[in-house]
Amino acid sequence: MLLNNDKILKNNFENYKNLFREIRIPAKSILLNEGEIAHKIFFIKEGCIRMGFYNKGRDITFQFFFENMPVASIESFLSNQPGQFFLESLEPSVLYCLNKKDFERIIRETPELKEYLNKLFFSRFERYSKLFLSFIRDTPEERYLELLKNEPHILQRVPQHYIASYLGITPVSLSRIRKILSTK
Repeated sequence: MLLNNDKILKNNFENYKNLFREIRIPAKSILLNEGEIAHKIFFIKEGCIRMGFYNKGRDITFQFFFENMPVASIESFLSNQPGQFFLESLEPSVLYCLNKKDFERIIRETPELKEYLNKLFFSRFERYSKLFLSFIRDTPEERYLELLKNEPHILQRVPQHYIASYLGITPVSLSRIRKILSTK
């Protein structure tokens, strides 16, 4: 759970570690189904989780999460409403699981942690805004190059069909883009 080895998190994790449950899950495990209410937040110790949704029968990948990152359907977790996303492990993963009641207790008792998590959530929404704009402004090739430049670890760890879905293209189109770029 030690997100970026941040001192605030290290200190507070020690104070509340009895509230976290460590779970080990195989690849392709569903942590949350689309339409369910998120009652837990997960912190990734090892592994990769993808967030996605279904649109007209198509499985769309929306975001990837890796070591030292929290993951939940935040909108559902905070509002107690059915979520718009599912969460699935792409690799065997080790997670720290925290239920909502304990999360709320930690936030209530630790203002500096609440402030830290608020910044984290706002940065996540900023990321969503950039992703949204890239679908309007950028070509698929430009989105791929941006991913290659800023998040090459995704290309190394995530199967190509999920990357294609994340970029808003088909796996065939992704192969074409990669082939074109390899000849430049």
